[in-house]
Amino acid sequence: MKLRHSLAAALACTVAAPLALCAAAPALAAGATPAQTRNQPTYEELQAAAAAAAKAHTAAVTAEAEGRKEVEASLDALDSPEHPLKAAAIAAEKVAKAAASAKNAADERVTKAKAELEAAEGDTEKAAAQQALTTAEADLATAVKDQQTADAELEKADTAVDDARVAATRKYGMLQADLDRTSKAQTAADAALAAAKECVRENGLTALAQGLPSKVVAGSTVGFTLSVTNGTERTLDVDPLVFLHAAAEGAGAKNLLKAEWADGTAWRTLSADQPEHIGRIDSLPPRGHRDVKMRLTVDASAHKSAGLALFAGDASDAYNPCVLGPMRRYDLEILPAGSAPGRVEDAKPGRPGKNDDTRPTTAKPGKGNNTSPQGGAAGPAPTPSAVGALASTGANSATLPLALASAAAVAIGAGALIAVRRRKAADNA
Repeated sequence: MKLRHSLAAALACTVAAPLALCAAAPALAAGATPAQTRNQPTYEELQAAAAAAAKAHTAAVTAEAEGRKEVEASLDALDSPEHPLKAAAIAAEKVAKAAASAKNAADERVTKAKAELEAAEGDTEKAAAQQALTTAEADLATAVKDQQTADAELEKADTAVDDARVAATRKYGMLQADLDRTSKAQTAADAALAAAKECVRENGLTALAQGLPSKVVAGSTVGFTLSVTNGTERTLDVDPLVFLHAAAEGAGAKNLLKAEWADGTAWRTLSADQPEHIGRIDSLPPRGHRDVKMRLTVDASAHKSAGLALFAGDASDAYNPCVLGPMRRYDLEILPAGSAPGRVEDAKPGRPGKNDDTRPTTAKPGKGNNTSPQGGAAGPAPTPSAVGALASTGANSATLPLALASAAAVAIGAGALIAVRRRKAADNA
């Protein structure tokens, strides 16, 4: 977990983002302290960095496409005789060719003059031949200089054309490099944001039922309290997750259990066939808690059966939108109407079955309904006896007819739990 979040923070620093994002110590992990998290990029900063990286990459894609057209047009233009640089190179080439021809002609005249000097017989004839050779050699020297000058001008003109080509391709190369850089930055920013979306497990975030009886008689209503405690070192926005189900219920069956919670002004009925996030608890401080008043009504027609209740705290904070507390399962015994249950103890929190606590890694807490639950204000964590039962493996299943519940209630509970988590994740995406 720590490695994954360290990677997220490192990747975030590869994009154009505030310096604070790159000054982070190891990134958020389960149980991280404020000292460890305050220098980490917040989830909003990661979102901003990802948006900025995407915007930069989009601009780079546009610039590269336009740059490609520009460089192709520039290279095509440089190949046209109408381009000034190309026209100058063509003209210089003509001058160089003419100078080369003149030099070759001067070479031939010198060769001819030397032959005539060797063939001369008299002094007068030799003097005339010598004069012709001297003139031819002077002309050759001039032609050589003219050719050197023309060749230098041709090289200069060709270099100007080549430099223009290089400049055009260099500019495009910078656009290609920027496209590659922004692509990598966007990938890194998206990876950092995706890593931050992954759920962090926080055992210190608990949602425990207080006063929920282990036996409930059909036709009766019982009240209890859901106590949500933030045992972490970070302030969290908590969405309690609640699910109560009777074993006899199935597809199309009559709802035997009616669960409700108090939002401060009225009682709200929970879904009968799937887990549900109830009122969000905003800014629950470290070691703070909030009590949610709840009540459970069993239909008068219910027969002897088993039931279960699942409670968990789903949360978010500035660094991660998905913080999951442990799921706790409470096994209930539903008695027929008119039964005398005798002494009834509170249901004990136990570890859920493997199907009860199936939470996809992409799950995130719900947005809440912005309605605070009715109950005490956040304050120091209570020390109920149920908290000490966290280490317990659960209620003694031998005391309840849970064989009936395992096939129906557990299966429905697991499937519904997965569905609600995915739906909430989609809402927050």
